[in-house]
Amino acid sequence: MGERTVAGIPAGGSFLIETPEHGEVFTPEDFTEEHKMIAQTVRDFEEQEVLPNLERLEHQDWELTRTLLRKLGDLGLLGIDVPEEYGGSGLDKITSLIVAENMRSASFSVSFGAHVGIGTLPIVFFGNEDQKRRYLPAMARGEKIGAYALTEPTAGSDALAIRTRATLSEDGKFYLLTGTKQFITNAAFADVFITYAKVDGEKFTCFIVDRDTPGFTIGPEEKKMGIKGSSTASLSFEGAKVPVENVLGEVGRGHVVAFNILNMGRFKLGAGCMGASKAMLQEAVSYAKQRVQFGKPICQFGLIQHKLAEMAIRTYMAESMVYRTGGLVQRALEGTQGKGEDVVRALEEYAVECSINKVYASEVLDYVVDEAVQIYGGYGFIEEYPTARAYRDARINRIFEGTNEINRLLIPGMLLRRAQRGRLPLFAAAQKIAEELLAPAPAEVAGEGPLAEERRLVEMAKKATLFASGVAVQKYMEGIEEQQEILGWIADMIMEVYAMESGLLRAFKAISREGEAAANQKIAMVRAYIYDAIPRIEQLGRQVLAATEQGDTLRTQLAGLRRFLRYTPVNTVALRRAIAERVIAAGGYVA
Repeated sequence: MGERTVAGIPAGGSFLIETPEHGEVFTPEDFTEEHKMIAQTVRDFEEQEVLPNLERLEHQDWELTRTLLRKLGDLGLLGIDVPEEYGGSGLDKITSLIVAENMRSASFSVSFGAHVGIGTLPIVFFGNEDQKRRYLPAMARGEKIGAYALTEPTAGSDALAIRTRATLSEDGKFYLLTGTKQFITNAAFADVFITYAKVDGEKFTCFIVDRDTPGFTIGPEEKKMGIKGSSTASLSFEGAKVPVENVLGEVGRGHVVAFNILNMGRFKLGAGCMGASKAMLQEAVSYAKQRVQFGKPICQFGLIQHKLAEMAIRTYMAESMVYRTGGLVQRALEGTQGKGEDVVRALEEYAVECSINKVYASEVLDYVVDEAVQIYGGYGFIEEYPTARAYRDARINRIFEGTNEINRLLIPGMLLRRAQRGRLPLFAAAQKIAEELLAPAPAEVAGEGPLAEERRLVEMAKKATLFASGVAVQKYMEGIEEQQEILGWIADMIMEVYAMESGLLRAFKAISREGEAAANQKIAMVRAYIYDAIPRIEQLGRQVLAATEQGDTLRTQLAGLRRFLRYTPVNTVALRRAIAERVIAAGGYVA
């Protein structure tokens, strides 16, 4: 076993060097009755309150948006992550993910998510007692709506390069903010803006800015490609007078707020994308069952079944990853008081997993909506059908909460820093694997029982990932940060490993509980995924090695990579047809 945090909880990123028992992993099958009840409450709200009003929301009826948010406040759904003493319900992080998953109407879910997440949580995590009591009860009720203002015209991914300045007034009572923010969600109707400025042009600092602050104005709505029913506008600060008591955290420590809030944003965004994938798969199945061509429903055609099955498979992997990560965060909070600093520490521990989930699930959603358009055919391109809007709305998720490119750099970057600081023994693991290649190849013996060969393949995929990564790091050392293409390929290998193992462990857990027959859909999905993922991992590894070495050294390393990834293909056509049949019979996603 590898590194462990306190109380035997796996360290963040340790999935690359250790294999947990399936009983340790949280899965959707572990939901409590309360979890299921809250999920149903959110779905009922969507069906009764949001879906009938989609057109009004799409045409930017902000009063309706606020009314719906207040109704969610009455249901207690705005205060899931707000402690009870400040008017919230203070529920667990699994519940937080469940709500994010089931709030599936894209534009409204963006308004909701911005408020309960990046709009409210900075105060939950970093606010002092006075700030929490002034803002959180009204925000939990939906009486005050939150927004988050970090991005500037010249500072997007490079957040620390903001130019907005803050200068202390002569009487010492206010900070005078001057600058511009852009692409701010909820701007048109928000009351509370979490924003950032550099005190004296140097000290990156977070502020709570009220809507009625003198010198603060909100610009016109942006005309967006998608999520049209959410507000996006610029903010202008012209000597805006922000009281000194509205500094959030410490002067010069705003980056601590910003980066930790992004971890939470990624944590929830993965769940939201996964939920949207389920919703779109349901639409695609419904249409494919009704649409008749050549005398039969198109859901009976092999290539359509392949699409439906692959949509389900990738959604299953995303779902398994999201709730596995949620379980890790929740376990890290056990034995703590669950205060803001405890949650921040737990999310920081699993920041790698949060970035993985964000990238993976946002790309799954883009795949699912794209295939849904294809299943609808020409109708998929027509606005009155659900796929056109879903297609446009999904695209933003690869940009939200740090672009997928930035997150791909963060994934290996964070792991390397942890290894360098002794928090994760990655270097020792990579060295052991390199030495293993010098020894005679052992006979390939899979264990017994269902998914035994798939378990072996996942372990080999981990070795291949560590091997290729180790070669690249040894070659470039500190300069690896400049090799972005290589880091991107390594990130993709790491994501494949986390996806494969998460789906596999969930299937093992289902087998142990219900038996093999009851778990047949999970078994089929994880088998189909793994046998497709292994050649992807080999190709990624080959690219890493080819960009690192050449000649005889490269040939030797490629031979080592192949040694780890030998496998016999299986009939994935049969697997996908069986998966599709169950999806079609269920009318949508089923695991």
